[in-house]
Amino acid sequence: MLARLGPLIISGSLAPGSTVNLEWVQQEFGVSRTVAREAVQVLASMRLVSSRRRTGVTVLPKDEWDSYDRAVIRWRLAGPERAAHLHQLSQLRTAIEPPAAALAARHADGRRRDRIVELGAALEAAGAAGDLAAFLDHDIAYHRLLLEASGNVMFAGLANVVEEVLRGRTLHRLMPARPKPEARRLHLVVAEAVAGGECEVARAAMTAICVEVTDEMGRLGGDGAPAS
Repeated sequence: MLARLGPLIISGSLAPGSTVNLEWVQQEFGVSRTVAREAVQVLASMRLVSSRRRTGVTVLPKDEWDSYDRAVIRWRLAGPERAAHLHQLSQLRTAIEPPAAALAARHADGRRRDRIVELGAALEAAGAAGDLAAFLDHDIAYHRLLLEASGNVMFAGLANVVEEVLRGRTLHRLMPARPKPEARRLHLVVAEAVAGGECEVARAAMTAICVEVTDEMGRLGGDGAPAS
């Protein structure tokens, strides 16, 4: 039921400031009071709602939400502001992934340097074959590895956010049938730069990847405002 109640809030069907109680949750979703209470607790941990004994469960405004929670990202990408939110998430990637790639080139151990090259080759093969499922799996592993190999725990902590962005683009069919050859080539350039310890080459190539995606998402959803 959490997967049904959360999107009601994200979509605005349950408007900010509106109040419900556990009895309503039980009746609306056909669950026990225990399940209803647990779901509300999870939503409260995401800061989608606040729960107080006398006032009930109050829906919080968007600026209160935990925007980095994976479920919140997933629900927002399934909602009416998908393109605008993908654009904002892509802007976040542009801010963090180029410096993370540069740091990975400086700090990655030998195993990670070898692995990023393997993943770059796997991305090229899957992209050329038009195998989007395999491409997505390799892409998630590739970007997660770069963030973790940076040696910066704050960058590594955003790996789940980047994963949701990559999944969202594929799930909502915003990826071309065959990933663009230039994007695949740039992933290989980053991988080889990381393996070779070339920090600025890794930074520049990752910047090119992120800017291209951000520009594409901007064309779909504008400059961060909801698409009309």
